[in-house]
Amino acid sequence: MKKAGAKSIIPGFGMTMGITVAMLSLLVLIPLASVLAYSFKMTWQDFVDLVTRPNVSQAFATSLLCAFVAAAINSVFGVILAWVLVRYEFPGKRLMDGMIELPFALPTAVAGITLTKIYSDNGFLGRALEKIGIEAAYTRTGIVIAMVFIGIPFVVRAIQPVLEKLPESLEEASLMLGGSRFTTFRKIIFPEIRPALLTGFGLALARGIGEYGSVIYISGNSEKNGTQVVSYVIMQKLNSGNVDYEGAAAIALVLLILSFVILFAINVIQHIASRRTSS
Repeated sequence: MKKAGAKSIIPGFGMTMGITVAMLSLLVLIPLASVLAYSFKMTWQDFVDLVTRPNVSQAFATSLLCAFVAAAINSVFGVILAWVLVRYEFPGKRLMDGMIELPFALPTAVAGITLTKIYSDNGFLGRALEKIGIEAAYTRTGIVIAMVFIGIPFVVRAIQPVLEKLPESLEEASLMLGGSRFTTFRKIIFPEIRPALLTGFGLALARGIGEYGSVIYISGNSEKNGTQVVSYVIMQKLNSGNVDYEGAAAIALVLLILSFVILFAINVIQHIASRRTSS
């Protein structure tokens, strides 16, 4: 690690540190401070009354539950996708590898409209699911599908580098010593990918909780059916006739705290898991 006064290719520690702090302030700290400022305009009682209203608490429950289920699904299939991309060679592998990042490049509103069309009663996947008694569009199932779509790259890209560095000789040694495939995965592979898997899970969960564009169309936004998400409630307060900046900021503050706590907890667990693995 270079000292502050050491020479570097990028000129000047003071200049680079100043640019870093300025960009961090303009893009992160000042916007977050404005959320706090608007939230603090409300009294504590008004804040509690707002976040405990039935529609708001239900929206939080919907966002948290659907995001958790989607992150769990992504954790399972993300490991499988990363394993296929790392361990096997097949035609179209590079194309598949590039398509993993499609949710990052595709506008979330476009994804939401496309998923709604496909999983609606008139869509081919929606009709197929309807035959077995599953309604996707305009239900919590649709919200989970949208969150799976936008969250899968986090898990795959977190696990992929770890699997690339994991020697295949470890698996071969385990199998030669009589270990089953499940035992090899449980005792050799899973401990190595666990920190990365927790990171991907946490990122997918945090992204899903605050997601708006991809879920706004497929959810149906029905308070009666419990398909309103937190981001939609915030937009309601900003787009209504009487714009409620304080209320929107208060809900956004709770959302921000939830995401921060989740990421902090995942990082702590990841750090503990990494220490156990390296010891």
